Amino acid sequence: MTITSMSNPSTMTGAPVRGTDGDKLGKIDAIYLDNATNAPEWAAVKTGLFGGHITLVPLARASWDGDTLTVPFDKVALNAAPHHDPNAAISAQDEDELYRHYGLSTERRDLTGAPGVQGRDTSGPTTDSAMTRSEEQLRVGTETRESGRARLRKHVVTEYQQVMVPVSHEEVTLEREPITDANRGDAYSGPAISAEEHEVTLYAQRPVVGTEAVAVERVKLGTETVTETETVGGEVRKEQIEFDTTEDSTGRSTNRS
Repeated sequence: MTITSMSNPSTMTGAPVRGTDGDKLGKIDAIYLDNATNAPEWAAVKTGLFGGHITLVPLARASWDGDTLTVPFDKVALNAAPHHDPNAAISAQDEDELYRHYGLSTERRDLTGAPGVQGRDTSGPTTDSAMTRSEEQLRVGTETRESGRARLRKHVVTEYQQVMVPVSHEEVTLEREPITDANRGDAYSGPAISAEEHEVTLYAQRPVVGTEAVAVERVKLGTETVTETETVGGEVRKEQIEFDTTEDSTGRSTNRS
C-alpha cells in the first residue's frame, strides 16, 4: 500500500516497525504530515528496551502492508539518527540532518508542528485562530575522541657509584720475652751459638667490586578523568510576530497580524 495516499495515516500508530532484514526495530508512536501535501512524511518510532527512545524514520522508502511498517534501515541506523524531541516541532535544520543521515535528498519541506495535524499557522485547514511562534534552541552534547597517547619505555643508563668499604691487614710486630723459669728449657734447647731464620705469612683484605640486578619497583600507565567546563555557542533563529493596525474609509480600525 502506498503510504503517501493513505486517507487516515493515524491508524498506523502502535504498529510494529521492521527492517529489511526482518528484525523488529520498534513501534510507531506518531505520524508527521507534510504541511503542503498533507501526506505522511515521517514516522516517530519508539525504540529501546522499554521504548524510551523516539527516532524519526522517513516514509518515502517505507512499505505498509496494513499491519507492519517495513523500512530499508537497521537498528544501527535508527540508534544513530539525530535526536528529536517528540513534543517539539520539526525544524528545517532537523529535517536536513535527518535527510543526510538516511541518505535522502536534502530538499526542505514544511512539516507540521505536531503529529497528525496539518499547518503550523492560520493558513492550514485544521488550525485555529492562533499563530505559532517557534525558535531554535541550542542542543549541546559531548563526544569522545582521541586526544593523545602515552607510552612507557625502559632503557639502560650507566652511572658511577662510590662506597666506603672497611678492610684489614696484618703487620709484623716484634715481641721480646725475658728468660724465666717457664721458658728457660725452650731457650736452651738449641745450639749455644747458631744462625736461624723465622718466617711469618702476612694477610690483608682488599675490596672486591661486583654487580647484582635487584628489582626495586614496578611502573605502569593509568588514566584518570578530569572534568572541566568549556563555553560553547552557536547561532539560533527565532520567529517574531508583528502586529499591524490599519484604518478603512469609515474610520474604523482593522487589525492585521
